[in-house]
Amino acid sequence: MTSHLSARHLASVLAAGISTLALVSGTLASEMTVVPPQPDFPAQAKITYVPRNAIEEFRSLPSYLEPEWVTEQFVETGALPPVEERLPKEPLVFKTGNMPDGIGVYGGTLRHVVGGRPEGWNYQAGQAQGWGGIDIAMYECLTRTAQLYQVEASDMEPLPNLAKSWEWSEDGHTLTMHLIEGAKWSDGVPFTSEDVIFMWEDNIVDPNVSPLNGASRETFGSDTTLKAVDDYTVEWTFAEAFPRQYLFNMAYGDFCPGPAHILKTKHPKYADTTYDEYRNGFPPEMLNWPVMGAWAPVEYRPEDIVVLRRNPYYWKVDEDGHQLPYIDELQYKLSTWADRDIQTIAGSADLSNLEQPENFVVALRRAAEADAPARLAFGPRLIGYNMRMNLSGNGWGEPDEREEAVRELNRNPDFRKAVTMAIDRQALGDSLVRGPFTAIYPGGLNSGTSFYDRESTYYYPYDPEGAKELLASIGLEDTDGNGFVNWPEGTLGGQDVDIVVSLSSNYTTDLSLAEGLIGQLQQVGLRVVQNAIENNQFDNQRRAGKFDWMILRNPPALASVMQGTTGLAPVGPRTSEHHRAGPDGTLDLMPYEEQMVDIIDRFIATDDNAERAELMKQYQTVVTQNVDMVGLTEYPGALIVNKRFDNVAPGAPIFMFNWAEDAIIRERMFVPADEQQDYQLFPETLPGKLGGDGPVSG
Repeated sequence: MTSHLSARHLASVLAAGISTLALVSGTLASEMTVVPPQPDFPAQAKITYVPRNAIEEFRSLPSYLEPEWVTEQFVETGALPPVEERLPKEPLVFKTGNMPDGIGVYGGTLRHVVGGRPEGWNYQAGQAQGWGGIDIAMYECLTRTAQLYQVEASDMEPLPNLAKSWEWSEDGHTLTMHLIEGAKWSDGVPFTSEDVIFMWEDNIVDPNVSPLNGASRETFGSDTTLKAVDDYTVEWTFAEAFPRQYLFNMAYGDFCPGPAHILKTKHPKYADTTYDEYRNGFPPEMLNWPVMGAWAPVEYRPEDIVVLRRNPYYWKVDEDGHQLPYIDELQYKLSTWADRDIQTIAGSADLSNLEQPENFVVALRRAAEADAPARLAFGPRLIGYNMRMNLSGNGWGEPDEREEAVRELNRNPDFRKAVTMAIDRQALGDSLVRGPFTAIYPGGLNSGTSFYDRESTYYYPYDPEGAKELLASIGLEDTDGNGFVNWPEGTLGGQDVDIVVSLSSNYTTDLSLAEGLIGQLQQVGLRVVQNAIENNQFDNQRRAGKFDWMILRNPPALASVMQGTTGLAPVGPRTSEHHRAGPDGTLDLMPYEEQMVDIIDRFIATDDNAERAELMKQYQTVVTQNVDMVGLTEYPGALIVNKRFDNVAPGAPIFMFNWAEDAIIRERMFVPADEQQDYQLFPETLPGKLGGDGPVSG
């Protein structure tokens, strides 16, 4: 974690009004150039790298332990089997050497604040649980990648999780995957291959279901199949040989199975229901939802709080045999994302991903004070924002006449070039926060990823006059004198060119960037209208293709590359964020997009690290030179954690392979006994019967 010294140093720099931002060179803005170097950023945490096998392993232990109150109130009364009977044959064991503070103690509460709102518990069919780590606490996936930020690139492969091991066939087209044997859902029902196959066949592959993070068949290869061999073995068949890349896509949030024994009761394939009834059939009021994660939901109060309690069947332990998690209760106060930062800084919440740059200065100044309740550490620049143009010209989202005309503009390279030249990225970044935080971001890979290469990253510097000339060259001029360009005669009656930019209203940063972007584009005659909607609606809208442009925080693939790689290009009908197939299932790719697809296909197919690095250089060049996305700004995030918590993984970025709530391994975190405070709302209780009133006591 960042020391107080570095936090104080950066705070003093800010107080003195000193800026370390790099200045843009005097290159003619209409000329494409390599992006300028990024400003140095003090207070960045350092990461200690370890081998993958130093983090965890699967093995049986001589004996197992649990909180005394669980034994006394539940096991000794016959309400629960003994802990050794609730664990799998070989539980996942976290190694002590990788725990910053070693074996922990039971008890305590981890208090979160979130800006989202739970729609329900059916993550598998697209319902959000409110974000902020709620879903990560509840759901486990076949593999796990969040901790790979501390693994060297040469050792880069996902960690086992629900799938404890796997092996490839000799020809590399078949992957046999072995699931944990004897693990159970939090209601005591065994976890088996039925849950995995249901996730695949009836959620990912079923075209009528849209999993929350947008997983589709193409996420794992268009021709991929999956079948169950037995209760604890599944077999993947791939068209490609040794596509190890897909192992990364089996982690959060693309392959996290739900409880098939519950979900099947409302899936149209198994019940007399509709797909809407399936998606919405498990509202947040339905408490004690069965989970494979460390905590299960026991309380939901609208506009107030969500409470999760320890899962008595959780299948992970420490090397002394303590069943995890150490922390008994997670609380999620339903507020705003900005309030999450404020409360964590103040000490009334315990954990925040500081990702709103508007709060950076106050957070640093408070962290520099001796009595600060929380510690703070910045990571690399892995938070980027870009503006995506809808490039589908063949009917995705069923566009009307105006929307279709906008898409034709979007597909014009001179139009995209004009738009990016009209943007003063330095001013956009400064509008969020001054100081050595934001950097000019032209699009493509985040600079914080190991695959980033500045010499392969191009952009068109700010040049509003050049942008106007380009717009005029493609027939977009202000013919009625109102300050906005008009469609050429014969297109939409020659009226003003109106473009709608969609974004999430949940984040101050998104709204601020939209305001700045609209103002800058107005200066070159482009009339852009803001459509800010609640995050869940925004996600649904963009997946449906109902947008002209959208402001989007970078997805995982631009930060990690190795995870969600198919999302880097339209390699399949539904992989791209901004160019998907129309109703007939075909993609109308432009030549540069075909280059992108070829690069990503080769990247997925190779296991050669040097070749991967070279391919990503090529990808970055193609994406940035052709303005596939319009980069806006990028900056580092910071992890804020209350000082009373131990076993917080050092140097964890708030977002790389996954969010920090997963990267820091919350199930290993603990509060020393002498620092535990009476924050629990439901002490000495466990999740009860599905649909019950809440937790149960012994």
